[in-house]
Amino acid sequence: MLSFRFTPLVNATTATNAALVLAALAGLGSYAASAHAAPDTAAGFPSKPVRIVVPVAPGGSADKLTRTLADKLGALWGQSVIVENIAGASGTIGAGRVAKAAPDGYTLLQQGEGITLNGILFRDLPYDTQKSFVPVIKAVVNPQILVVHPGTGITSLADYVARAKSQPESISLGLPGNGGIAHVAHEILAQETGAKVNYIPYPGGGPATLDVLAGHTNATLITLAAVTDYVRAGKLRALAVTTSYRSPALPDVPTVAEAGGPSGFSVESWQGYFAPAGTPTAVVAKINRDIATVLQSPEVRAQLEAQGFKVAGGSPADLAASLQAEQPRYAQAIKTAGLALR
Repeated sequence: MLSFRFTPLVNATTATNAALVLAALAGLGSYAASAHAAPDTAAGFPSKPVRIVVPVAPGGSADKLTRTLADKLGALWGQSVIVENIAGASGTIGAGRVAKAAPDGYTLLQQGEGITLNGILFRDLPYDTQKSFVPVIKAVVNPQILVVHPGTGITSLADYVARAKSQPESISLGLPGNGGIAHVAHEILAQETGAKVNYIPYPGGGPATLDVLAGHTNATLITLAAVTDYVRAGKLRALAVTTSYRSPALPDVPTVAEAGGPSGFSVESWQGYFAPAGTPTAVVAKINRDIATVLQSPEVRAQLEAQGFKVAGGSPADLAASLQAEQPRYAQAIKTAGLALR
């Protein structure tokens, strides 16, 4: 079985990279001042199909979210909204494609906290973090959830931690991406509890979920919306959610702290949308308004909340500010955990 390990990267290079990413994310907040603003550029938008790149494999929570929105946006716009999955390299391949796309609003990127994490963890990226994207909207927030195959015999977070400590790396944990929020969250948990597992990275939540369902891996830490139905059906056993609050979608699942884990433990993930840098601000504003309209429709809101998402929304500037605020926390967590990629 594949064993995936990280080596520490706690040196001047890490500090420099973190500083650069902080500056990059700060630059996102001022995109409106530098983008090619033109009052009439949104008139008639869209007049042709819009493509949304999802940088993970089909079947995961990000893919489900975007396909839900794409159907409704297509109806609102009277144009096809095409969802294209471009997985690999922790989402950087798909992001790189969008960075090179024409800045006209017809190619968008679905992305979450990975846009921050990748800037910290990767030495070289196929795009410029500071200059390549403008934020459009934070669509949803969502807990991560630790689930196991019922055949493992693990019935609680305490059982999980005890086995991972007494039999290091005996638990195979599928990860929906290499160095993503689930990985960082589990590393924080492992650091505070002494648990050691065998990480197995996948190109997205779909493949990671399928392998734990089949019993090829023992567990996965994943966005709650990706496995809600499987937990309800008893095909996966939920041990804890990573947020400080329980999810209304699975109200019986405790938080990490409630399950006997570290006090105050909290990691909340999110999903949003970005456009290539230089996209006219009027177009960005229209896409923001239209996605917000879809998100707030009773049908879509109910559907997303049933899956475990919590609708967010807000302006492009709100998303930029969120990026800037979360970067120092994740940079510190990654440094403390000693994570490094390439």
